[in-house]
Amino acid sequence: MRRPVETVLITGGAGFIGTNVAKGCLAQGQSVHVFDNLSRPGVEKNVAELQEAYPDRVRFTQGDTRDRTQVQRAVENASAVYHLAAQVAVTTSLDDPISDMETNLTGTLHVLEAIRQVNPSCPVLFTSTNKVYGRLQSVSVCERNGRHEPNDVALAQSGIGESQPLEFLSPYGCSKGAADQYVLDYAHSYNLAACVFRMSCIYGTYQLGSEDQGWVAHFLRQALKGEPITIFGDGKQVRDLLFVDDLVRAMQLALGNMNAAAGKAFNVGGGVANSTSLLALIAEMRGLTNIQVEIEWGPERLADQRWFVADTTRAREVLGWSPKIGIREGLRRLHHWYLERPSLVEQTAVQVA
Repeated sequence: MRRPVETVLITGGAGFIGTNVAKGCLAQGQSVHVFDNLSRPGVEKNVAELQEAYPDRVRFTQGDTRDRTQVQRAVENASAVYHLAAQVAVTTSLDDPISDMETNLTGTLHVLEAIRQVNPSCPVLFTSTNKVYGRLQSVSVCERNGRHEPNDVALAQSGIGESQPLEFLSPYGCSKGAADQYVLDYAHSYNLAACVFRMSCIYGTYQLGSEDQGWVAHFLRQALKGEPITIFGDGKQVRDLLFVDDLVRAMQLALGNMNAAAGKAFNVGGGVANSTSLLALIAEMRGLTNIQVEIEWGPERLADQRWFVADTTRAREVLGWSPKIGIREGLRRLHHWYLERPSLVEQTAVQVA
């Protein structure tokens, strides 16, 4: 009997990052298997768009990584796995920590076990988060140039590396952090070709963000809709932003170079050159859209990092990767994508005089 054609499996493939990963794989001539439970409203449109553009190379399964049988069937003939399926909001994890654990940790174990048992040569990339580093309690910060930065100037100029101690301060941090460690352990204990991306703030096309997750896109959509942006804290918090196209390129490099990447965690973000405070980003959006943006203020949130910038040295040295798309260009691309989809933004905003 002829073996089915192998394809790249993308768990959570209907979401923001998954759709961009799928498009990247398809552009390289690969076929993709999108595996998603469609729990996020509107993502079924992403699947339809992919299937319309590539009817012969996109397979879709509405499935859940919490279902071990479904996962094993999906993994069996995969040539590579991008494991993106996750519960992604700290606030949701606080409301329902059991579901958070079942999705992020148990779901990841199902993927790892399926690979180990039925497809042990299949490489897998797991998307973790910078939240595994907690509040960076060991990093004292001060206000410098209108933003929070480490007192240690050398650290401010390099960012947080993978040797930073892990600190799980929410159910979400625990579930993603535990899954992160399981992936690395399976690489060492079972010799799986597995690696981890601890990601900073990823933004870009196909992102419909909220206050809890995808905040860069949320800020821009709020501006375009003429609705206020809520900032929790003083707005001087600093994050490094990475446009999704740069992330996809890093993922492809990792899966294409698993001999070097396996068993390693990579901090993946925009780095120092693409770091910004929340207030500076809103100012950039005002200039881009020519729209007055109203800010509403809320209290600083539990476990929120005042400063996080990824040191991407390991990704550069091991994978030959570095970001290419700066914040201004990334925002311009996302803005253009929204303008092409007016149903996503009710443009009632007040233009700046």
